Amino acid sequence: MAHTILIVDDEARIVKLVRDYLERAGFEVLAAHDGEAALTLARVEQPDLIVLDLMLPGVDGLDVCRRLRQESGVPIIMLTARVEEADRIVGLELGADDYVTKPFSPGELVARVRATLRRVQGQMGPATVIRAGDLELDTAALAATVAGEPVDLTPTEFQLLATLARQPGRIFSREQLLEAVHGIAFDGYDRSVDSHVKNLRRKIEPDPRQPRYIHTVYGVGYRFVDR
Repeated sequence: MAHTILIVDDEARIVKLVRDYLERAGFEVLAAHDGEAALTLARVEQPDLIVLDLMLPGVDGLDVCRRLRQESGVPIIMLTARVEEADRIVGLELGADDYVTKPFSPGELVARVRATLRRVQGQMGPATVIRAGDLELDTAALAATVAGEPVDLTPTEFQLLATLARQPGRIFSREQLLEAVHGIAFDGYDRSVDSHVKNLRRKIEPDPRQPRYIHTVYGVGYRFVDR
């Protein structure tokens, strides 16, 4: 069964270009040209992934991402012409899984879509359940609990946490974590890892300011502490 991708962009030529490439790759494609239409389609059609432009009329892409994250874990890839680091960090901290800057390669975007969907399908290695302290990760179901309570993680957050938790004590550089999470050539924006870690700490740590599980190794990256 083909995956359904929702494209959200107010530029008709970009929608057509992305639609053509995705359909050629075997995906079913829906399209919306503004934020309200995107929210309606996402709720009614429940696509497998959303390609979301940030610069939209009316409800902008950041608001769409924020609202979707309140009710859904659907993977979101941002399309943005904003090259400033702060703008990208905002999107990632709202729960976007990945981003592609304009102008972009349609072929690369298709590769990003495929890589993200592979993570959602749980192709994350042989381990089924990872346990550490009060934390439990079911990699087959992409489900996380803390002290028995379910925690809503995006696919990228889950993959990042599972990568760290599988090898407690190992120090991962940001570049290594990007490679593990995305599985394809990334554009070197390693600070996106910091945004995802900030979200993870907020969701799983008893006190995000004094992390129990995900420790920063200054000047290097992160390690997971199993205790």
